[in-house]
Amino acid sequence: MRRGRLDRRAGAGVRRLLLALAAVLAVLLPGTPARAHNQLVAAEPARDATLAEPPDRVALTFLQRLNPRFTTIVVSDGAKRRVPASAPVVDGAKGTVTFTAPLGEGAYTVAYRVVSVDGHTVQGSYSFAVASGPAGPVPAPPSGAAGAAGPAAESGGMPGGVPVALGAAVLVVAAGLAFRYVARRRASARV
Repeated sequence: MRRGRLDRRAGAGVRRLLLALAAVLAVLLPGTPARAHNQLVAAEPARDATLAEPPDRVALTFLQRLNPRFTTIVVSDGAKRRVPASAPVVDGAKGTVTFTAPLGEGAYTVAYRVVSVDGHTVQGSYSFAVASGPAGPVPAPPSGAAGAAGPAAESGGMPGGVPVALGAAVLVVAAGLAFRYVARRRASARV
């Protein structure tokens, strides 16, 4: 008779533990799509490119659609002066600025700050150069001006996999504790 009560208590404890684990999962899992923040996937001109002919525009393509109201693309010359250009034109995941005057030889930095339709802000920058003839490549702007260029530097938050890894670690520890609890209860009931 006593053994039956212990088994029921152990079963109730395991059920409570499983409910707690389900609650943890319900909290952690909806956050996992946030790890897929928007990022720069293509740029014209490309990062670190040295062009023989000056471009007439800069086009940036991102992983996800952009919010046109919150898209900023600025091009600066080697002296950090803003290059005259149109306002960004957004078409889905692509943002484009067109220069209002031809670019001369030199180093240029493209800086961007975009807000995806899901509300996440992404910013970064990269450099390119315009050089004509056999004079060789134009030196890049100082390292402080280049910033992130490959995948966009995300603003705020944890890296995407951290919440998932933490959730998995919590589940493994909780499952181990539940197993140990049930095993001890069964062992004490046999005595």
